[in-house]
Amino acid sequence: MKRYVLLDRDGTLIRDAGYPHRLEDYEVLDGVAPALRRLADAGFRLAIVTNQSGIGRGYFGYSDFERFHARLLADLAAAGVSIDATFLCPHTPDDHCECRKPAPGLLWRARDELGADLAASWLIGDSERDIAAAWRAGCRGAVRVGVDVPRDTADPLALEARDLEEAAGRILGYGAP
Repeated sequence: MKRYVLLDRDGTLIRDAGYPHRLEDYEVLDGVAPALRRLADAGFRLAIVTNQSGIGRGYFGYSDFERFHARLLADLAAAGVSIDATFLCPHTPDDHCECRKPAPGLLWRARDELGADLAASWLIGDSERDIAAAWRAGCRGAVRVGVDVPRDTADPLALEARDLEEAAGRILGYGAP
């Protein structure tokens, strides 16, 4: 079993322009690559877990997602960051599936397909859905990014950070399980 940091995509790694799928809307957030390298250097593997209901809503297709996402993976690879896999949910909230966060299905897929030790793994995301998915899947902890004034808390499932760089520092501050 391997320790992972499972990453939401939109609003965590890239600017969330509202169902981002067009290359002209593509923008990696500041500090993403250095933060991910810090986590990898500390022994974490990296994978992406992302809701993409724009597919289910008919706003864009799988090929749009794949083209957009391939650009992100190529840019991260060029910056020395390796992403082991991407797990996506194309469903809308009305579908009531097990893979759309806050359901834990995407994280369970990471466990089953990658050997992720969820009890030793973290999730970083920008919404309460992400945090709830981590809790339901049995992750060691989660960090919600995009918080203007992060709260300090002793509960590792309630950590907050301004951005991915701060989130990485908070995770690394907890040390190995």
